[in-house]
Amino acid sequence: MTPFETLPFFSDSEADQAWRKASGSYYTPENLVRSLVSWATRSEADRMLDPSCGDGRFLLAHRNSVGIEQDQEACHIVHAHSPGSLIHEGDFFAWASETRERFDCAAGNPPFIRYQSFNGQTRRTAQRLCERHGVKFSALSSSWAPFLVTTATLLKPGGRMAFVVPAEIGHAQYSAPVLEFFADRFSRVHIIAVRNKLFRGLSEDCWLLYAEGYGSKTTAFHFTALEDLEFYSQPPKFGVSIPISEWRQWNRRLRPFLLSGEARKLYRRVSDDDDSKRLGDLAKVGIGYVTGANDFFHLRPTTAKSLGIPENLLYPAVRNGKSLTEGSVTNALVKSWLAADEQVLLLRIAPETRVPISVKRYLDSSEGKKARQTYKCRNRDPWYSVPDVTVPNGFLTYMSGHGPRLVRNQAKCVGTNSVHVIHLGNGVSMKKLLDLWGGPFTAFSCEVEGHPLGGGMLKIEPREAARILLTESTRLSKKDRYTIEDAIATLKRWRHYD
Repeated sequence: MTPFETLPFFSDSEADQAWRKASGSYYTPENLVRSLVSWATRSEADRMLDPSCGDGRFLLAHRNSVGIEQDQEACHIVHAHSPGSLIHEGDFFAWASETRERFDCAAGNPPFIRYQSFNGQTRRTAQRLCERHGVKFSALSSSWAPFLVTTATLLKPGGRMAFVVPAEIGHAQYSAPVLEFFADRFSRVHIIAVRNKLFRGLSEDCWLLYAEGYGSKTTAFHFTALEDLEFYSQPPKFGVSIPISEWRQWNRRLRPFLLSGEARKLYRRVSDDDDSKRLGDLAKVGIGYVTGANDFFHLRPTTAKSLGIPENLLYPAVRNGKSLTEGSVTNALVKSWLAADEQVLLLRIAPETRVPISVKRYLDSSEGKKARQTYKCRNRDPWYSVPDVTVPNGFLTYMSGHGPRLVRNQAKCVGTNSVHVIHLGNGVSMKKLLDLWGGPFTAFSCEVEGHPLGGGMLKIEPREAARILLTESTRLSKKDRYTIEDAIATLKRWRHYD
């Protein structure tokens, strides 16, 4: 029996899974713990820090350690199974603000709490600590990013770090300041991408980050791509060296380096071609409108009729990407929605509109009283007037498996924020845009500029969509097409789309 087998594991009950998701606590497999601790430590005398020690398995792998954990139950487990370690119960950032101890190394699996839940005093303390060291995170940053930066500042000169990180480090905008910081503070920064899941039951892919030589700087990242992770006593020696300057040319993303050098060279060639265009050069890409209470503001035809809602206040709406299965949203398609009594009629009341009696009754109904209490509704005046409702030239799905779809808006529908809305620039026709979109290079560019979401899905934010490259198919050779097919297959495999 290994020491790790003495640790009590949490169950896979629904309640436990919900707690793990909320707290960002996914306990680390033994082979991964052993690998990271082996990378970080040089001798038994090394003082190691785990800033979020959970049930203590990193501390158990190296007894001369200090762990921080805010969960009281987890702290009791650590004390019981790692008596040689020092455990501080409480918030890591508050502790880091006060401690004067510095460490030879650090290893662990920081909590992955998305920005919506990473808030309050903990977030403010984390931001203040990071800004003190020149790192400013956006409001969309998840918790792991400031955890890593703050941990690094607690190292002695020459110190080392070995951590689990979300695969977001390869594409998320807020991960770029983390990598910039590490490049400026460590003599070696090595990112290990692992394609297969490291954590059972977690949709998020995880990579690894190793850094050594704290107090120096580097001009290149070392990058290794693995299918699976077994025990490694040292970080993998193979991989590619990525100059920081080249990483910045790829919008400070590591994900393109999963591709072959030939594929990246082709992408850069097309990008530099004067005849190539970005989607943002031809059209404005934005999110659709936000109602704050979709079920209240979208009515079925039979409901609208029974309530006496005037037709001039009702707009046919594309509610989600599932509606965009064809090349166009046509009048015939909208008629089929209405015939099926689907909930696709947006109640749109401009602020200056005089509200009819029938609509007033609906606004004052129990459903209306509930809707006006939602965050969006109570923060706009009047609460019932949905803003930013436009009739775009087209729609773009922003989350898909095979790839995003660009669709013409022939029926003059409006669109919710579950789809992107496309407004053409001057002199650009939808036909021309669709012709360019249909080329093989577009699918390649969507994979490069978008990012994996989990479950095989590809997500494209408006800023990512604006970067999608469009080029004439005739400009691509037969060899180019083979390269493109291989590149698309590679990136789909890495986002687990079969």
